Amino acid sequence: MDTRRNQYLEAIGIDVWVRRRPDSGSSRSPAPAAQAVSEPVSGDIAARWEALRTEVLGCTKCSLHKTRTQGVVGVGPQRADWMVIGEAPGADEDRKGEPFVGRAGQLLDAMLRAIGLDRGANVYIANVLKSRPPNNRDPKPEEVAACLPYLMRQIALLQPRLMLAVGRIAAQNLLSTDMSLGRLRGKVHHFGELNTPLIVTYHPAYLLRTAADKRKAWEDLKFARSVFLQLTDRVGADGDLS
Repeated sequence: MDTRRNQYLEAIGIDVWVRRRPDSGSSRSPAPAAQAVSEPVSGDIAARWEALRTEVLGCTKCSLHKTRTQGVVGVGPQRADWMVIGEAPGADEDRKGEPFVGRAGQLLDAMLRAIGLDRGANVYIANVLKSRPPNNRDPKPEEVAACLPYLMRQIALLQPRLMLAVGRIAAQNLLSTDMSLGRLRGKVHHFGELNTPLIVTYHPAYLLRTAADKRKAWEDLKFARSVFLQLTDRVGADGDLS
């Protein structure tokens, strides 16, 4: 696990420091990975997912349907412990119909793999908006209002143990706040009726422009992993996950 993690850290531009092997007399064991799992779903749940997908693809609730190529629902298993939420599809996502598939998506995949997550196996990825805003502008309030019910249904169907909001737009809309991303990072927020823990970090597109903050994003991911492991009773309260 350490070798694989180090490879992904190098891929996202984080310097890797190799810890010296402990003395043979040490009883300390390595920190566990974020062993997130996906679960099989019933026929009813699968049907509700398909109904949601059909609605999103045919949605005309805001003007974005006039300029998009297609609606972008999400990607991942229909039941997963982790859910990642961004702000809106970009040009690559609009063409392919899947969130985070461009350069930012490649970076996000590397970040997630560094903590044992994979979009094809144990994490679901979606956006607040399901349609691309023209020229990738920020979403308008009426667009968020039109799309948010779809996201709420996704969360209800998925039932994640932990949510990771990537970027200011996603975080502010999910938490109904205008606080800066810097003030939202490093804390456990809670979302919805189920009080689902929510962690905030940088959007990978921002990290491509501001490589100096990749280290901070890695700290956010370690924090999210420690929260998840505490939720699943796999580490103590101190969460030693360096």
